[in-house]
Parts: sequence; structure tokens; C-alpha cells
Amino acid sequence: MSEYQKKNLMKKINYKNFPDKNGHFAEFGGKFVSETLMHPLNELLKAYNKIAKSVNFKNELKKELSQFVGRPTPIYHASRISKELGNCNIFLKREDLNHTGAHKINNAMGQAMLARLMGKTRIIAETGAGQHGVATATACARYNLKCVIYMGSEDIQRQKINVYRMKLLGAEVISVDSGSKTLKDALNEALRDWVTNVDNTHYIIGSVAGPHPYPMIVRDFQSIIGDECKKQMKTLFNKKPNILVACVGGGSNAIGMFHPYLNENVEMIGVEAAGLGLNTGKHAAPLNKGKPGILHGNRTYIMEDDNGQIQPTHSISAGLDYPGVGPEHSWLKENNRVKYVSVTDTEALKAFHYLTEKEGIIPALETSHALAYAFKIAKKLNKKNILINLSGRGDKDIDTVALLNRIKV
Repeated sequence: MSEYQKKNLMKKINYKNFPDKNGHFAEFGGKFVSETLMHPLNELLKAYNKIAKSVNFKNELKKELSQFVGRPTPIYHASRISKELGNCNIFLKREDLNHTGAHKINNAMGQAMLARLMGKTRIIAETGAGQHGVATATACARYNLKCVIYMGSEDIQRQKINVYRMKLLGAEVISVDSGSKTLKDALNEALRDWVTNVDNTHYIIGSVAGPHPYPMIVRDFQSIIGDECKKQMKTLFNKKPNILVACVGGGSNAIGMFHPYLNENVEMIGVEAAGLGLNTGKHAAPLNKGKPGILHGNRTYIMEDDNGQIQPTHSISAGLDYPGVGPEHSWLKENNRVKYVSVTDTEALKAFHYLTEKEGIIPALETSHALAYAFKIAKKLNKKNILINLSGRGDKDIDTVALLNRIKV
């Protein structure tokens, strides 16, 4: 146990007070960037602080999320699998029913509206599984903004359907062939673009990673997930969840569900990608096997070797294939507020098929990691209400699943 963890056992934390004014979650977070990016980041923070207090902005965003995105998304009681797995109630927060098929649209719409108010005419974004790219391209089409998406060439091969969706929506998709050719490298290239085009360009980061104020902004736009859960569980089922479960790559869907509950007596579990196994080196689980370091402008848990070089990652899921994690998650791990576990490719694939066959819902492979762990603990617990963030639908993963199952499409 670290000194930070020991200290926090002695005091009660108000989680609503973080990050601090400098973007720190205790020792994590911050703003570690070149001088060129300090001005646009400060400009972004100033603009965000202004709209965060604006009733007009909040009302417009609420209208867009309702009429364009389709919120609120429902909570579904998965009664069949609840019965099969034992005495627990399994509930699914259906973010897969959002317009574009995932939670990513919540943040993309908010940031696109913010970019317009800042006078930006060009939007850039990184994407792994393609869901954030599709969400950003959708928001840009809605608001007539030029859109450029950076995507690793490895992920382009895995997510061809989403690449075509982005192009249909008018986005330019730039293939990134450096490094591991996945999400980390796409983010690197997007940051390089932003450095040279700060005057007219806003960078919509898709996760709760990156330099301050991004972890805070993305979290706040995604917290609508947890806010809705609190109302819906009480109104629809007259129950309070005992356990929240969500997958963690960068961590936006998880923090979106967790944050509104942090000051309440609810257990939370974040599920990382164990890939081929935590001891194989072929995984994407920095909170389980990594250590604190600097990546993409913030201090957080990362996967690096003894020489300080970022290690390659592996996951069946392109959206979890990232060597870092949002700094708030690192902080929540350190003070023992959230438990972080991992699930292998094989376990995730099994959960993918199980939910599909038993409930008629095809989940994203990212989400399947959360499902796998929730199903595992449901067999051991008694009369608990387990709420899982079904962060995206699995249409995009059909080719990957078919290939693994040796099925010709």
C-alpha cells in the first residue's frame, strides 16, 4: 500500500472536488505538453468553464442529446441470464442504443458544440475501434465542421465498417503506420496535427486521457450515463445498484457511469483487457500491470519497459488496445475507491456469444470484457443488483468474431 493510500484511509474524500485547478487528481493528471499547446489548452479551459455555467448551452445540449442522440438510453433487466447465473439481478445500461451505437456520441456532441462557440471550423480526433471517429464525424456533419480522423492502420483493418461510416459522413480518415499502428499512435499523430493548426482546429479527444482539461471535460459530458442510471434504477425498479461494472481502455464509459456514484456506498469495478494473459506481455492492462508515468500530456498508469519506452499492447478489442488510462482512474485505484480487474480475449469472446444468444443483444467486444467479469461474480454472489454499462453495440466487431470463429461472411 502506497503512502497516498494510507493517508486516504484516514479521511473521507469528496470526489466532486477533483480535479484541482491545475488538473490534478492528487499525483495524477496535470498538463505535460509543449509550449505551443499551452495556449489552446488554456483557451479551451476558459471556454469550458464559461459554458459549464451557461443555462443556454446546457439546454441546447439537452435538446440535442434528446432529439438527435436519443437519450435517455434505457436500463434493461436481463432476466434470463440473471436467472441462469444465480440469484443476482443483472441490469444493462443500454448505451448501445445511442445514435451511432455507443457512448462516444455524448462527448462528441458536447465538444463539437463547444468548438463552434470557440470559432473553430476544423475538428480532429483519434479513434481505435472507430466509435469515437464515427461519433465525431456525425457531430461534424450535424454542425457543418471539417473533420479529420486519425486511425492506426491495424485498427483500420479490424474496423472496416466504421472506416466506411466515417467516410460516408464526410470525414477524412488518415491511416497511421507508425509504432504499433493502433490507438496510441493515432493519438500521437492527432496531437502533432493540433500543434501546427491550433488557430482553426479543435481536437476532440475521445477518452478521459490527455492533458488537462480533457479528462475533466470528457468525464463531465459522459456523466449523463451515471446521472440517468441513478434516476432510472429508482424510478423503474425501485432498486439501488450494489455493484457497477464497466470496461476500461482510456476509461470514458466507466468514469461516465462511476462519477455520479463516487460519494455513495456503491461498489465499482473497472475491467481492463488481459489479452492473451497478464503474464504473457500481450495485454492492455496498465492499472493491473503498469506503473505511473507520463503519456499523452498527463501522469497516469502506463505500460512501459525498464528504459521508459511504451510497451506494445494487445487486445481482441481495438477500443481497449491502449497502453495508458485516464488519470482519474489511476487516482481511484490508488485510494481504493474502484477495483480494477482484467479479462482475457477468450473470456470476453465467450461473454459476447452468451449475451447475444441469451438476450438477443450483440455487445461490442469492449463491453464484452465488462460482461465477462460481471457474469463471473454473479455466480458467486447472492441477491445483488449488478449494473453493467453496455457501452456499445457489436455490429463493428462481426468481422473480427467471424474470423476468430472461422466463419465465412
